[in-house]
Amino acid sequence: MSKRSPFDKRREILRSLLIGIRKQQNTTQDQLAKQLQKPQSFVSKYESGDRTIDLVEAYQICQALNYQFMELITGFEAEVNEEAAIYDSGKFY
Repeated sequence: MSKRSPFDKRREILRSLLIGIRKQQNTTQDQLAKQLQKPQSFVSKYESGDRTIDLVEAYQICQALNYQFMELITGFEAEVNEEAAIYDSGKFY
């Protein structure tokens, strides 16, 4: 069984989307953590890639940020497909 890497491109895409949503909402890591009833380090660690998050946590983050979960999923899928197209064309770095 292979160990999951927190730096897998798909996880990087998810982190980037969640960071962008948080910043778009003008919410600090501390404010988000309080909404989630978690320590600020929880947000810091998943945003830096030191911690992976699961689907339920991603859903809770969207709820705390008043962001539609399906928009996150749609954006994630679009970016993953774009990366796959780049990879398939041989331009993936």
